[in-house]
Amino acid sequence: MKKQYRKIVCMFFAAAFLAGCSEDYLDVPSREDQLVGEATPDELVIGIYGQLTEWDYAFSYLGITEILSDNADKGSSPSDTGGDKQELDQLLFTSSSGSFGAMWSNWYKAIGRATIAIETTETYEGNITDEHKSRLIGEAEFLRAYNYFFLVRGWGDVPLQHISLVNRVPKQEVYDYIEQDLLDAIDRLPQKSEYAAADLGRATKGAAQALLSKVYLYQEKWQEAYDMAQTVITSGEYGLETDYSVLWRASSENGTESIFEVQARGESVAHGVQQYSQTQGARGTSGWGWGFNIPSQNLLDAFNAEGDNIRRDATIIFAGETLFDGREVSASVENPMYNEKAYSSANAGDSDGDKNIRVLRLGEIYLISAEAANELGNTATALSNLNVVRERVSLDPVEGVSGDALRQAIWKERRLELAFEHDRWFDLVRTGQAQAAMQANGKTFIVGTHELFPIPYNQLIQTPEMVQNPGY
Repeated sequence: MKKQYRKIVCMFFAAAFLAGCSEDYLDVPSREDQLVGEATPDELVIGIYGQLTEWDYAFSYLGITEILSDNADKGSSPSDTGGDKQELDQLLFTSSSGSFGAMWSNWYKAIGRATIAIETTETYEGNITDEHKSRLIGEAEFLRAYNYFFLVRGWGDVPLQHISLVNRVPKQEVYDYIEQDLLDAIDRLPQKSEYAAADLGRATKGAAQALLSKVYLYQEKWQEAYDMAQTVITSGEYGLETDYSVLWRASSENGTESIFEVQARGESVAHGVQQYSQTQGARGTSGWGWGFNIPSQNLLDAFNAEGDNIRRDATIIFAGETLFDGREVSASVENPMYNEKAYSSANAGDSDGDKNIRVLRLGEIYLISAEAANELGNTATALSNLNVVRERVSLDPVEGVSGDALRQAIWKERRLELAFEHDRWFDLVRTGQAQAAMQANGKTFIVGTHELFPIPYNQLIQTPEMVQNPGY
């Protein structure tokens, strides 16, 4: 799939991307209909995946998922603001902060492409079996749900693109729509083990189930979250990597723990997630990148307080260390720490990266199951699933706690297990920890405002009747 993925993205969606950059962020279907032409359903679906590799995911995405949080600081040099990255880091962002507009646009473009792919596939009369058509529709539904999940977590009430380009519907309606897409995708998609090698990396039944368990978690639908997480855990399709430190290396791409990841690596270095590794690489003497999105002292302290050396050293590159592949990091690089989960051994700071980006993996599903089980009063299962994750990194089991104490332990585990996997800010908001966590990190979280992102200024200029979120 990878070679085909890149080829079609370059040939077909270069034109679609230019059209998608028009002034109407949400008006993707009407502007891309003309580009569908003779494209096959396969090409249209692969083009949705291609949206995951765009530049936005190498910079704006970092800003609104990690740099905002207590996991990360802006990094780079003090004089380099990174556009809006400094104001994001200081929680001084506004509706004009460019990262919000970039990701709002990206996610709606992907949704529009998914809808086009579904509608085209449903009526396509070319040489394709009904089974293949159904699978492609399932992939597009998964990807549409994935993009809406970011929008609803970030902005709350948002437009459902197929209904209105202006009117924001209540977030519960958005969640209902996401759930329906994922339930349908589950019925249509094969398991990971049932795909041919050429289709490696496509959305699977397990990916839809895993994402749905997370969608349920964010709504506090505890029984549904637990049931769906357990379905993934007991499916026989996945297992935990025995060594946490290899999870983001080439050797584990699409491996036993991988449920869904963005495909970047091919037979030669080619366009993966554009500049994802470069923007986060070590900066300065003997460096290989721009040095943005660096681990915070707060995160380092959290690892050390837990005695969590294995995950600390797999997550953080320290100035002066020698990496697993023999690369020596100069002690005089610009920043004291960098994100090791973004490091690519093969091509380091090349602008076209070859690193697959992990999106869903079994370690998180164990923690979703643990959190939901605890909320349901099933302490034994919650402890068991929590301790499976801790055992892998040689930490003592959590014992003799329940209720709120166990809840706090699971939340802490999510931070350490999933650091720099782009969920920390959303986790802080959903669990009500954001104000205290940001205060402990020396920043002011404004209750009643910062729970939601601002509707991008340019969107409001184009559609002034769209209502802004409170405080912006």
